[in-house]
Amino acid sequence: MPEITDDLKTLLDFVRWGASRFNEAGLHYGHGTDNATDDALTLVLHALHMEHGFPEEMQHARLTLEEKQKILKLFQRRIDDRTPVPYLTGQAWFAGLPFYVNEHVLIPRSPFAELIEHGYAPWCDPKMTHRILDLCTGSGCIGIATALALPDAEVDISDISDEALAVAGENIQRFELEETVHAIKSDVFDGLQGQTYDLIVSNPPYVSRYEMTTLPDEFSHEPEMALEAGDDGLDIVQRILQQAAAHLNEHGVLIVEVGNSDVSLVNRYHEVPFTWIEFEHGGDGVFLLTREQLDEYQDVINQAVAAPQD
Repeated sequence: MPEITDDLKTLLDFVRWGASRFNEAGLHYGHGTDNATDDALTLVLHALHMEHGFPEEMQHARLTLEEKQKILKLFQRRIDDRTPVPYLTGQAWFAGLPFYVNEHVLIPRSPFAELIEHGYAPWCDPKMTHRILDLCTGSGCIGIATALALPDAEVDISDISDEALAVAGENIQRFELEETVHAIKSDVFDGLQGQTYDLIVSNPPYVSRYEMTTLPDEFSHEPEMALEAGDDGLDIVQRILQQAAAHLNEHGVLIVEVGNSDVSLVNRYHEVPFTWIEFEHGGDGVFLLTREQLDEYQDVINQAVAAPQD
């Protein structure tokens, strides 16, 4: 990246120049922002220890040489390494909340945020939802945001990764939820014997082996074990379907994100009456099943798992 600290003087100069360089480099967006300008602005503000929503007149504030060099280093990493912005800043926003993230966890971007905003209505009655599990929690964002939206509920968040649980633990402390949110190490349900819940939510690994080869370079910074789930992306989801009923209370609800593996899921479990949730603000591939439906179709689910796949 050329030495241009003499030419670029203001905060706005760096945002404009950075956005141009990002577009020139053909970067991929979707890890917290959807365009080059927001990527550049976020990095500039991070380097300057500022937040979004700063006074408009500060756009024209002149920067020191040290500040300029710090911004340029961040821009260089974004371009050369294709590192997503949240990993450069250590922070990602989800459901209107700032979460700590590092490369041991996925960057939050799930449509679950919209469900949380509405307190999972109309799918769950908040007054009857006392125990909640966020399965394959990663950074803990879904479970923690859920705990804040439903403050009378107790929330368990689980993951197989010790590194991910360390990140989730930091986020529990960040939001002062040590009394209501509990991090548990578990390979799907294996570490949750005897535990039952009114609501189980999960954004598990669901990317197929082929789809992994087509993802932009930015995804290579995320933990592969949190993305890939076998040939059709259903290795973890099928375990959830087999075991969830035993961990749901009467009238309990299971909500799972499967993204682009929704077609494979329907093809494999074509008899199961999945409810596919529609979102006002974008996103799809999230299904809902009740405890009663899981019980009714348990034999069908087990047979589909045992059957050879094309």
